[in-house]
Amino acid sequence: MFKERLQVLVFPIHTEINLRNSASQRRFRGDFAVRKSDKMTDNLNLRHLISAVEIQKLGSIRKASERVHVSQSALTQGIHKLEARLGFELFSRFHDGLRPTEMGETFLLRARRALAYLTAMDAALPRPARSPGAVLARSLTSAQLRALVAVVDRGSYTLAARKLGLAQPSVHRAVKHVEAVCGGALLNKTPAGLEPTWQARELARLIALYFHELAQGEQEVAELRGQMTGRLRVGSLPLARTRMVPQAVTRLLKDYPQAEVSIVEGPYEEQLHALLHGRLDVIVGALRYPKPSAELERRKLFTDKLSIAFRPGHPLQNQGILGVENLRNLSWIAPREDTPAREAFSRFFEQHDLPPPQHIVECSSLVATRGMLLDSDRVALLSAKQLEVDIQAGLLALGVWDLPGVDRDIGITTRRDWRPTRIQRQFLGRLQNAA
Repeated sequence: MFKERLQVLVFPIHTEINLRNSASQRRFRGDFAVRKSDKMTDNLNLRHLISAVEIQKLGSIRKASERVHVSQSALTQGIHKLEARLGFELFSRFHDGLRPTEMGETFLLRARRALAYLTAMDAALPRPARSPGAVLARSLTSAQLRALVAVVDRGSYTLAARKLGLAQPSVHRAVKHVEAVCGGALLNKTPAGLEPTWQARELARLIALYFHELAQGEQEVAELRGQMTGRLRVGSLPLARTRMVPQAVTRLLKDYPQAEVSIVEGPYEEQLHALLHGRLDVIVGALRYPKPSAELERRKLFTDKLSIAFRPGHPLQNQGILGVENLRNLSWIAPREDTPAREAFSRFFEQHDLPPPQHIVECSSLVATRGMLLDSDRVALLSAKQLEVDIQAGLLALGVWDLPGVDRDIGITTRRDWRPTRIQRQFLGRLQNAA
Protein backbone atom coordinates (compact mmCIF):
# COMPACT_ATOMS: atom_id res chain seq x y z
CA MET A 1 0.00 0.00 0.00
CA PHE A 2 1.24 3.46 -0.80
CA LYS A 3 1.03 6.22 1.74
CA GLU A 4 -0.05 9.16 -0.35
CA ARG A 5 1.00 12.76 -0.19
CA LEU A 6 -0.69 15.11 -2.61
CA GLN A 7 0.85 18.34 -3.75
CA VAL A 8 -1.19 20.37 -6.22
CA LEU A 9 0.47 23.01 -8.37
CA VAL A 10 -1.54 25.23 -10.67
CA PHE A 11 -0.50 24.55 -14.25
CA PRO A 12 -2.81 24.20 -17.24
CA ILE A 13 -3.74 20.83 -18.72
CA HIS A 14 -0.76 18.65 -17.84
CA THR A 15 -0.81 16.22 -14.96
CA GLU A 16 2.01 14.12 -13.64
CA ILE A 17 1.62 11.41 -11.04
CA ASN A 18 4.92 10.47 -9.44
CA LEU A 19 5.10 7.19 -7.53
CA ARG A 20 8.04 6.17 -5.43
CA ASN A 21 7.24 3.16 -3.37
CA SER A 22 9.56 3.45 -0.39
CA ALA A 23 9.52 7.24 -0.32
CA SER A 24 5.75 6.88 -0.61
CA GLN A 25 5.07 9.93 -2.72
CA ARG A 26 2.47 10.94 -5.22
CA ARG A 27 2.90 14.37 -6.78
CA PHE A 28 0.86 16.19 -9.35
CA ARG A 29 2.77 18.52 -11.66
CA GLY A 30 2.20 20.21 -14.95
CA ASP A 31 5.57 21.07 -16.39
CA PHE A 32 7.53 19.08 -18.94
CA ALA A 33 10.61 21.32 -18.63
CA VAL A 34 13.93 19.96 -17.40
CA ARG A 35 13.93 20.25 -13.63
CA LYS A 36 16.69 21.25 -11.30
CA SER A 37 18.15 17.98 -10.04
CA ASP A 38 20.88 16.55 -7.90
CA LYS A 39 21.75 13.75 -10.34
CA MET A 40 25.49 13.17 -10.41
CA THR A 41 25.47 13.42 -14.21
CA ASP A 42 23.94 16.90 -14.35
CA ASN A 43 27.20 18.82 -13.96
CA LEU A 44 29.85 16.49 -15.31
CA ASN A 45 32.85 18.22 -16.83
CA LEU A 46 32.25 17.87 -20.56
CA ARG A 47 35.95 17.87 -21.46
CA HIS A 48 36.66 15.14 -18.92
CA LEU A 49 33.80 13.08 -20.36
CA ILE A 50 35.11 13.46 -23.91
CA SER A 51 38.57 12.45 -22.67
CA ALA A 52 37.21 9.33 -20.97
CA VAL A 53 35.52 8.23 -24.18
CA GLU A 54 38.77 8.75 -26.09
CA ILE A 55 40.71 6.71 -23.52
CA GLN A 56 38.23 3.86 -23.86
CA LYS A 57 38.54 4.01 -27.63
CA LEU A 58 42.35 4.18 -27.71
CA GLY A 59 43.23 2.28 -24.51
CA SER A 60 45.98 4.74 -23.65
CA ILE A 61 46.36 8.00 -21.74
CA ARG A 62 49.17 9.06 -24.10
CA LYS A 63 47.18 8.49 -27.27
CA ALA A 64 44.08 10.12 -25.81
CA SER A 65 46.06 13.18 -24.70
CA GLU A 66 47.27 13.66 -28.26
CA ARG A 67 43.73 13.36 -29.58
CA VAL A 68 42.18 15.88 -27.16
CA HIS A 69 45.27 18.17 -27.03
CA VAL A 70 45.70 17.94 -23.26
CA SER A 71 48.82 16.93 -21.35
CA GLN A 72 48.93 13.41 -19.93
CA SER A 73 49.10 14.70 -16.35
CA ALA A 74 46.10 16.97 -16.88
CA LEU A 75 44.19 14.17 -18.54
CA THR A 76 44.97 11.76 -15.70
CA GLN A 77 43.88 14.32 -13.15
CA GLY A 78 40.68 14.99 -15.11
CA ILE A 79 39.76 11.30 -15.20
CA HIS A 80 40.32 11.03 -11.44
CA LYS A 81 37.99 13.99 -10.92
CA LEU A 82 35.39 12.45 -13.21
CA GLU A 83 35.56 9.13 -11.34
CA ALA A 84 35.25 10.93 -8.02
CA ARG A 85 32.17 12.74 -9.29
CA LEU A 86 30.60 9.54 -10.58
CA GLY A 87 31.46 7.51 -7.50
CA PHE A 88 33.07 4.56 -9.28
CA GLU A 89 36.17 3.72 -11.31
CA LEU A 90 35.83 3.98 -15.04
CA PHE A 91 39.11 2.20 -15.82
CA SER A 92 41.32 -0.53 -14.47
CA ARG A 93 45.00 0.36 -14.79
CA PHE A 94 47.38 -2.16 -16.36
CA HIS A 95 51.03 -1.94 -17.41
CA ASP A 96 50.00 -1.88 -21.07
CA GLY A 97 47.21 0.65 -20.76
CA LEU A 98 43.71 1.21 -19.37
CA ARG A 99 40.65 -0.96 -19.78
CA PRO A 100 37.14 0.00 -18.67
CA THR A 101 35.67 -1.65 -15.60
CA GLU A 102 32.25 -3.28 -15.89
CA MET A 103 30.62 -0.09 -14.59
CA GLY A 104 32.90 1.99 -16.77
CA GLU A 105 31.92 0.01 -19.86
CA THR A 106 28.23 0.47 -19.07
CA PHE A 107 28.49 4.19 -18.38
CA LEU A 108 30.83 5.00 -21.25
CA LEU A 109 28.46 3.35 -23.72
CA ARG A 110 25.86 5.87 -22.59
CA ALA A 111 28.45 8.66 -22.66
CA ARG A 112 29.23 7.90 -26.32
CA ARG A 113 25.52 8.00 -27.15
CA ALA A 114 25.16 11.24 -25.19
CA LEU A 115 28.08 12.92 -26.94
CA ALA A 116 26.65 11.89 -30.30
CA TYR A 117 23.71 14.21 -29.59
CA LEU A 118 26.10 17.09 -28.94
CA THR A 119 27.98 16.27 -32.13
CA ALA A 120 24.65 16.46 -33.98
CA MET A 121 24.31 20.07 -32.83
CA ASP A 122 26.86 21.10 -35.44
CA ALA A 123 24.48 20.04 -38.20
CA ALA A 124 21.73 22.23 -36.77
CA LEU A 125 23.71 25.41 -37.57
CA PRO A 126 24.88 26.72 -40.94
CA ARG A 127 28.63 26.22 -41.12
CA PRO A 128 29.39 29.86 -42.06
CA ALA A 129 27.54 31.02 -38.94
CA ARG A 130 29.88 29.18 -36.60
CA SER A 131 33.23 30.28 -35.37
CA PRO A 132 35.92 28.94 -37.73
CA GLY A 133 36.99 25.47 -36.64
CA ALA A 134 34.65 25.47 -33.63
CA VAL A 135 33.25 22.12 -32.50
CA LEU A 136 30.29 22.82 -30.25
CA ALA A 137 30.73 19.78 -28.03
CA ARG A 138 34.28 20.85 -27.19
CA SER A 139 33.61 24.56 -26.87
CA LEU A 140 30.88 24.54 -24.20
CA THR A 141 30.38 23.46 -20.60
CA SER A 142 27.57 21.52 -18.97
CA ALA A 143 26.45 24.68 -17.17
CA GLN A 144 26.20 26.59 -20.46
CA LEU A 145 24.23 23.74 -22.05
CA ARG A 146 21.80 23.63 -19.15
CA ALA A 147 21.40 27.42 -19.27
CA LEU A 148 20.41 27.38 -22.93
CA VAL A 149 17.82 24.63 -22.36
CA ALA A 150 16.35 26.50 -19.41
CA VAL A 151 16.04 29.80 -21.32
CA VAL A 152 14.48 28.09 -24.35
CA ASP A 153 11.99 26.33 -22.05
CA ARG A 154 11.11 29.40 -19.97
CA GLY A 155 11.44 32.17 -22.52
CA SER A 156 13.09 34.38 -19.91
CA TYR A 157 16.52 34.74 -18.33
CA THR A 158 14.93 35.51 -14.98
CA LEU A 159 12.68 32.44 -14.98
CA ALA A 160 15.51 30.26 -16.24
CA ALA A 161 17.79 31.51 -13.46
CA ARG A 162 15.10 30.77 -10.88
CA LYS A 163 14.70 27.25 -12.25
CA LEU A 164 18.46 26.58 -12.16
CA GLY A 165 19.01 28.25 -8.81
CA LEU A 166 21.50 30.70 -10.30
CA ALA A 167 21.84 34.46 -10.58
CA GLN A 168 20.25 35.96 -13.68
CA PRO A 169 23.53 37.53 -14.94
CA SER A 170 25.20 34.10 -14.78
CA VAL A 171 22.54 32.56 -17.00
CA HIS A 172 22.69 35.52 -19.37
CA ARG A 173 26.48 35.21 -19.72
CA ALA A 174 26.25 31.47 -20.28
CA VAL A 175 23.71 31.82 -23.10
CA LYS A 176 25.65 34.68 -24.71
CA HIS A 177 28.72 32.45 -24.74
CA VAL A 178 26.72 29.71 -26.49
CA GLU A 179 25.55 32.26 -29.07
CA ALA A 180 29.14 33.42 -29.61
CA VAL A 181 30.31 29.85 -30.22
CA CYS A 182 27.37 29.22 -32.55
CA GLY A 183 28.12 32.41 -34.44
CA GLY A 184 24.71 34.08 -34.21
CA ALA A 185 21.69 34.99 -32.09
CA LEU A 186 19.58 32.08 -30.85
CA LEU A 187 16.97 34.16 -29.02
CA ASN A 188 14.91 37.10 -30.27
CA LYS A 189 13.37 39.65 -27.95
CA THR A 190 9.59 40.06 -28.28
CA PRO A 191 6.98 41.87 -26.15
CA ALA A 192 6.04 38.48 -24.67
CA GLY A 193 9.63 37.54 -23.79
CA LEU A 194 12.43 35.70 -25.55
CA GLU A 195 11.48 33.79 -28.70
CA PRO A 196 13.91 30.96 -29.57
CA THR A 197 14.88 30.47 -33.19
CA TRP A 198 14.27 27.03 -34.69
CA GLN A 199 18.00 26.40 -34.35
CA ALA A 200 17.79 27.16 -30.63
CA ARG A 201 14.88 24.75 -30.24
CA GLU A 202 16.78 21.99 -32.03
CA LEU A 203 19.91 22.63 -29.96
CA ALA A 204 17.83 22.51 -26.77
CA ARG A 205 16.28 19.20 -27.85
CA LEU A 206 19.67 17.63 -28.53
CA ILE A 207 21.09 18.96 -25.27
CA ALA A 208 18.11 17.56 -23.35
CA LEU A 209 18.74 14.15 -24.93
CA TYR A 210 22.42 14.43 -23.97
CA PHE A 211 21.53 14.87 -20.29
CA HIS A 212 18.85 12.18 -20.52
CA GLU A 213 21.33 9.66 -21.91
CA LEU A 214 23.81 10.34 -19.11
CA ALA A 215 21.00 9.90 -16.56
CA GLN A 216 20.17 6.54 -18.19
CA GLY A 217 23.82 5.57 -17.74
CA GLU A 218 23.68 6.54 -14.09
CA GLN A 219 20.63 4.32 -13.61
CA GLU A 220 22.29 1.37 -15.35
CA VAL A 221 25.33 1.63 -13.10
CA ALA A 222 23.01 1.59 -10.09
CA GLU A 223 21.35 -1.53 -11.51
CA LEU A 224 24.77 -3.21 -11.74
CA ARG A 225 25.19 -2.45 -8.06
CA GLY A 226 21.86 -4.14 -7.34
CA GLN A 227 20.09 -0.83 -6.71
CA MET A 228 16.87 -1.07 -8.72
CA THR A 229 15.99 2.57 -8.16
CA GLY A 230 15.69 3.54 -11.82
CA ARG A 231 13.36 6.17 -13.23
CA LEU A 232 10.46 5.50 -15.58
CA ARG A 233 8.37 8.30 -17.09
CA VAL A 234 5.23 7.19 -18.88
CA GLY A 235 2.98 9.36 -21.02
CA SER A 236 -0.49 7.86 -20.71
CA LEU A 237 -3.28 8.59 -23.21
CA PRO A 238 -6.97 8.20 -22.23
CA LEU A 239 -7.52 4.47 -22.79
CA ALA A 240 -4.18 3.41 -21.30
CA ARG A 241 -4.54 5.39 -18.09
CA THR A 242 -7.72 3.65 -16.92
CA ARG A 243 -6.29 0.16 -16.36
CA MET A 244 -3.43 -0.90 -18.64
CA VAL A 245 -0.74 1.51 -17.41
CA PRO A 246 -1.81 1.36 -13.72
CA GLN A 247 -1.70 -2.45 -13.80
CA ALA A 248 1.74 -2.51 -15.40
CA VAL A 249 3.09 0.07 -12.94
CA THR A 250 1.62 -1.73 -9.93
CA ARG A 251 3.20 -5.02 -11.01
CA LEU A 252 6.53 -3.33 -11.67
CA LEU A 253 6.59 -1.72 -8.23
CA LYS A 254 5.67 -5.03 -6.59
CA ASP A 255 8.89 -6.53 -7.95
CA TYR A 256 11.00 -3.35 -7.82
CA PRO A 257 9.66 -1.27 -4.91
CA GLN A 258 12.48 1.28 -5.09
CA ALA A 259 11.78 2.24 -8.70
CA GLU A 260 10.53 5.77 -9.32
CA VAL A 261 7.64 6.01 -11.75
CA SER A 262 5.99 9.13 -13.17
CA ILE A 263 2.69 8.86 -15.06
CA VAL A 264 2.01 11.94 -17.16
CA GLU A 265 -1.25 12.78 -18.87
CA GLY A 266 -2.08 15.65 -21.17
CA PRO A 267 -2.61 16.42 -24.87
CA TYR A 268 -0.77 14.09 -27.23
CA GLU A 269 1.15 16.97 -28.82
CA GLU A 270 2.70 17.94 -25.49
CA GLN A 271 3.48 14.34 -24.59
CA LEU A 272 5.11 13.94 -27.99
CA HIS A 273 7.24 17.03 -27.40
CA ALA A 274 8.32 15.64 -24.03
CA LEU A 275 9.14 12.25 -25.57
CA LEU A 276 11.30 13.77 -28.31
CA HIS A 277 13.19 15.77 -25.66
CA GLY A 278 13.87 12.74 -23.44
CA ARG A 279 11.48 13.92 -20.73
CA LEU A 280 9.22 10.93 -21.27
CA ASP A 281 10.44 7.40 -21.91
CA VAL A 282 7.31 6.02 -23.54
CA ILE A 283 3.79 7.04 -24.59
CA VAL A 284 1.07 4.42 -24.21
CA GLY A 285 -2.23 4.78 -26.06
CA ALA A 286 -3.73 5.27 -29.50
CA LEU A 287 -1.11 5.22 -32.27
CA ARG A 288 -0.97 8.05 -34.81
CA TYR A 289 -0.90 7.43 -38.56
CA PRO A 290 1.22 8.51 -40.25
CA LYS A 291 4.02 8.92 -37.72
CA PRO A 292 4.24 12.58 -36.66
CA SER A 293 8.03 12.35 -36.62
CA ALA A 294 10.68 10.18 -38.23
CA GLU A 295 12.34 10.03 -34.79
CA LEU A 296 9.57 7.77 -33.45
CA GLU A 297 9.12 4.03 -33.22
CA ARG A 298 5.69 2.44 -32.65
CA ARG A 299 4.70 -1.01 -31.39
CA LYS A 300 1.08 -2.10 -31.73
CA LEU A 301 -0.39 -3.94 -28.74
CA PHE A 302 -3.99 -4.49 -29.91
CA THR A 303 -6.85 -2.98 -31.91
CA ASP A 304 -9.54 -1.34 -29.81
CA LYS A 305 -13.17 -1.33 -30.98
CA LEU A 306 -15.23 1.76 -30.16
CA SER A 307 -18.88 1.60 -29.09
CA ILE A 308 -21.76 3.99 -28.49
CA ALA A 309 -22.00 4.88 -24.80
CA PHE A 310 -24.95 6.46 -22.98
CA ARG A 311 -26.60 6.59 -19.56
CA PRO A 312 -28.62 3.66 -18.21
CA GLY A 313 -32.30 4.07 -19.11
CA HIS A 314 -31.45 6.02 -22.28
CA PRO A 315 -34.15 5.74 -25.01
CA LEU A 316 -31.61 3.87 -27.16
CA GLN A 317 -31.06 1.12 -24.64
CA ASN A 318 -33.98 -1.07 -25.76
CA GLN A 319 -33.98 -0.13 -29.43
CA GLY A 320 -33.11 -2.56 -32.18
CA ILE A 321 -30.88 -1.89 -35.17
CA LEU A 322 -30.48 1.78 -36.02
CA GLY A 323 -29.72 3.09 -39.50
CA VAL A 324 -26.72 5.28 -40.11
CA GLU A 325 -28.96 8.30 -40.70
CA ASN A 326 -30.58 7.72 -37.29
CA LEU A 327 -27.17 7.49 -35.68
CA ARG A 328 -26.10 10.70 -37.39
CA ASN A 329 -29.07 12.55 -35.89
CA LEU A 330 -28.23 11.64 -32.31
CA SER A 331 -26.87 14.27 -29.92
CA TRP A 332 -23.17 13.44 -29.94
CA ILE A 333 -20.22 14.17 -27.70
CA ALA A 334 -17.25 13.74 -30.02
CA PRO A 335 -13.51 13.45 -29.36
CA ARG A 336 -11.46 16.49 -30.24
CA GLU A 337 -10.04 17.00 -33.71
CA ASP A 338 -6.81 15.29 -34.80
CA THR A 339 -7.24 12.27 -32.52
CA PRO A 340 -7.58 8.65 -33.69
CA ALA A 341 -11.00 8.40 -32.00
CA ARG A 342 -12.28 11.46 -33.87
CA GLU A 343 -10.94 10.07 -37.12
CA ALA A 344 -12.83 6.81 -36.46
CA PHE A 345 -15.97 8.81 -35.64
CA SER A 346 -15.82 10.75 -38.92
CA ARG A 347 -14.77 7.71 -40.93
CA PHE A 348 -17.87 5.75 -39.90
CA PHE A 349 -20.21 8.28 -41.47
CA GLU A 350 -18.01 9.05 -44.47
CA GLN A 351 -17.86 5.39 -45.49
CA HIS A 352 -21.67 5.55 -45.75
CA ASP A 353 -21.43 8.68 -47.93
CA LEU A 354 -22.74 10.91 -45.15
CA PRO A 355 -21.03 13.95 -43.67
CA PRO A 356 -20.20 13.59 -39.96
CA PRO A 357 -22.64 15.18 -37.49
CA GLN A 358 -22.14 18.93 -37.20
CA HIS A 359 -23.95 19.85 -34.00
CA ILE A 360 -21.70 18.11 -31.52
CA VAL A 361 -20.06 18.84 -28.19
CA GLU A 362 -16.31 18.38 -28.64
CA CYS A 363 -14.71 17.06 -25.48
CA SER A 364 -11.32 15.50 -24.74
CA SER A 365 -11.99 14.84 -21.05
CA LEU A 366 -13.45 11.49 -20.03
CA VAL A 367 -14.60 12.99 -16.73
CA ALA A 368 -16.53 15.76 -18.49
CA THR A 369 -17.89 13.33 -21.09
CA ARG A 370 -19.11 11.01 -18.34
CA GLY A 371 -20.82 13.93 -16.59
CA MET A 372 -22.68 15.01 -19.74
CA LEU A 373 -23.73 11.43 -20.54
CA LEU A 374 -25.15 10.94 -17.05
CA ASP A 375 -27.04 14.24 -17.17
CA SER A 376 -28.53 14.09 -20.68
CA ASP A 377 -29.60 11.92 -23.59
CA ARG A 378 -26.33 12.57 -25.41
CA VAL A 379 -24.19 9.70 -26.67
CA ALA A 380 -20.45 9.30 -27.22
CA LEU A 381 -18.16 6.99 -29.13
CA LEU A 382 -15.92 5.41 -26.50
CA SER A 383 -13.93 2.28 -25.77
CA ALA A 384 -15.56 -0.50 -23.73
CA LYS A 385 -12.14 -1.07 -22.09
CA GLN A 386 -11.98 2.58 -21.11
CA LEU A 387 -15.45 2.42 -19.50
CA GLU A 388 -15.11 -1.00 -17.88
CA VAL A 389 -15.36 0.28 -14.31
CA ASP A 390 -18.31 2.58 -15.11
CA ILE A 391 -20.19 -0.22 -16.86
CA GLN A 392 -19.62 -2.66 -13.99
CA ALA A 393 -20.84 -0.01 -11.55
CA GLY A 394 -23.98 0.56 -13.64
CA LEU A 395 -23.10 4.19 -14.33
CA LEU A 396 -22.95 3.85 -18.12
CA ALA A 397 -24.20 1.45 -20.77
CA LEU A 398 -23.05 0.48 -24.25
CA GLY A 399 -25.04 0.01 -27.43
CA VAL A 400 -25.02 -3.47 -28.96
CA TRP A 401 -24.77 -2.26 -32.57
CA ASP A 402 -21.75 -3.26 -34.60
CA LEU A 403 -20.09 -0.21 -36.15
CA PRO A 404 -17.76 -1.42 -38.93
CA GLY A 405 -14.41 0.31 -39.20
CA VAL A 406 -14.78 2.16 -35.89
CA ASP A 407 -11.54 1.14 -34.24
CA ARG A 408 -8.01 2.34 -33.55
CA ASP A 409 -4.65 0.78 -32.83
CA ILE A 410 -3.39 0.95 -29.24
CA GLY A 411 0.31 0.62 -28.61
CA ILE A 412 3.62 2.00 -27.41
CA THR A 413 5.46 4.98 -28.89
CA THR A 414 9.13 5.56 -28.11
CA ARG A 415 12.03 7.45 -29.64
CA ARG A 416 13.59 5.46 -32.46
CA ASP A 417 17.04 5.42 -30.84
CA TRP A 418 15.81 4.90 -27.27
CA ARG A 419 17.80 2.33 -25.30
CA PRO A 420 15.80 1.32 -22.20
CA THR A 421 17.32 0.50 -18.83
CA ARG A 422 16.47 -2.78 -17.12
CA ILE A 423 13.64 -1.17 -15.13
CA GLN A 424 12.19 0.30 -18.32
CA ARG A 425 12.42 -3.04 -20.14
CA GLN A 426 10.66 -4.74 -17.24
CA PHE A 427 7.85 -2.19 -17.49
CA LEU A 428 7.42 -2.85 -21.21
CA GLY A 429 7.08 -6.57 -20.50
CA ARG A 430 4.44 -5.99 -17.85
CA LEU A 431 2.65 -3.55 -20.13
CA GLN A 432 2.52 -6.21 -22.83
CA ASN A 433 0.97 -8.63 -20.32
CA ALA A 434 -1.54 -6.02 -19.13
CA ALA A 435 -2.59 -5.37 -22.71
